[in-house]
Parts: sequence; C-alpha cells; structure tokens
Amino acid sequence: MTPAPGQARNVPDGAPHLLVVDDDARIRNLLVRYLSEAGYRVTAAATAAEARTRLTGLTFDLMILDVMMPGESGLDLARSLSAIRPVPILMLTALGEPEDRIRGLESGIDDYMSKPFDPRELLLRIANILRRAAPASPRGEVGFGGFSFDLASGELRNGSTVVRITERERELLRLLAEQRGGPVSREALAGNSASDRAVDVQINRLRRKIEADPSNPLLLQTVRGSGYRLLIEP
Repeated sequence: MTPAPGQARNVPDGAPHLLVVDDDARIRNLLVRYLSEAGYRVTAAATAAEARTRLTGLTFDLMILDVMMPGESGLDLARSLSAIRPVPILMLTALGEPEDRIRGLESGIDDYMSKPFDPRELLLRIANILRRAAPASPRGEVGFGGFSFDLASGELRNGSTVVRITERERELLRLLAEQRGGPVSREALAGNSASDRAVDVQINRLRRKIEADPSNPLLLQTVRGSGYRLLIEP
C-alpha cells in the first residue's frame, strides 16, 4: 500500500496509526523514525491546518501534539477535536509548568509530556493510552492471523482448534495482547521471575506455535531496542 503524504513506510497495516503534529522538523522526523521502528504506523503534520487535512482522509488511534505552532495552537486544535472528532491525544511540548499541564488537560488531552523526553517513557505512555482507548471485546478476545486469544481464560485457538500453551506462554500472550499492538519491553515481559535472555527464548518457543515461519515472524514481532509486539487485528 502506498503511504499517505507524511506517512512512514514498511510498517504492517494492522499496527496502531499515530499522527505526529509538530512544527519543528527535526523533532517531527525524529518521532516518525523512532515510532516507526517501534512498530507503529506514523503520519506527520507540521501545523494544525495540515493535521486537519490528515484527519479528513485517515483514521488515527492517537495524536502526538505540540502546543506552540504557527497559526492555530495545539491546545486550540485539541479543544475543537474533542467536540467534533474525538481522538486520544498525547501533548508533547516544551511548556512544562504545572499551569501548562492543567491547561492541556482541561483542553481534553489524555496525557502530557514535557520536552526533552525519554523515548522509552513516550512508548509506555502511548501504549497506556491505546490500551485505555481500546474498545472492550464482549468475549474478551483478541485476534491475530488465524488465531484468537481469550484474555480471561487464557485459551488460544487456531480457528476452532485449541492450541496447547504453557502457563508462561499464556502470561506472555496476555501481556502482549493487552497492549493492543503496542510494544512491550523485555523488562515488563520478564517481570520478577525471568531474565531478558529467558524472555527471548520463551518468545521463540511461542513463535513456533503461532508463526508460519518462526524465523521470519509476522505476528509476534521484535521491536528493536524495546521488546516485542503482537500484531492485533482491528
């Protein structure tokens, strides 16, 4: 599929779609590259007006929005969108005083981060917002490829066939599925009972049960420098 203008390439179509809005080209390009490497689809805009154009033709799971931009500010854009087209918003700005945060939250945003920021914290905040925004499944199931995983019972099925998995594999699948396609760090997957290396081994075992070609995984993907993500179907 050919990307839309300002959209990063080489990311699966089922990945969450993020809109980055920042008039600073250096920061905008850095975010596009970093978030794409983390497994997200990313589209960029330099102004609020350009963001509105992107929103007209595309659907986004989350917007990462700067405050200070030429023309319409990020706060004004957030206020108007909350009334006409709700989309989760993470405000990312150099304005870090308490009053600035309060104004941002009053405008209807979901979270607020100050620049400079820790990229790992940004990924965690994005994943948390996407998880909160995800519609609840009536059966508590997520799908990926031809598989379905029941979050409550921990049962994995390939079509109508139950796939046998260990308790540890069930725990890993639940942690990955709850992030709605977002990345999960090795540390989070390890918890208090496993090393990062042990997590890699367990992930490889799980891949042998769900991937057509475990050496070239399409469903359970490695996120470079971060961890893993499960390609959840919308």
